[in-house]
Amino acid sequence: MAGMSVFEIAGRAMSAQLVRLNTTASNLANAGQVATRAQDAYRARKPVFAAVMDGAARATVRVDDVVSASAPPVRRYEPGHPLADKDGYVFEAAVDPNQELIEMVETARQYQNDAEVLNTAKSLILNTLKLGQ
Repeated sequence: MAGMSVFEIAGRAMSAQLVRLNTTASNLANAGQVATRAQDAYRARKPVFAAVMDGAARATVRVDDVVSASAPPVRRYEPGHPLADKDGYVFEAAVDPNQELIEMVETARQYQNDAEVLNTAKSLILNTLKLGQ
């Protein structure tokens, strides 16, 4: 990969943050979901990022995969719940809404930083073009 521009680098970073934001939104949407069996309970999703280098020692990011978290679902005794097993237990998704909200704020900040990089690069290019006038 030869010569990534600052626009390509920031664009890829913004795309990665969008994947991160979507997985966080999915986790929040499924927080509190219950299932009859542990293996059927929702598991939080997390993107896996990898660095991408070009020949000029510039780096950006790509999304390699989106994986399920290893945290086991929470077993809760609720004998009156329609999804309770024969022993009266349901399995709730192991999603911490507070942690997911923090993740969402952090993702939004990173996205804003990437947008600011684009705006700064654009301004620098425009100011450079004005030097010749």
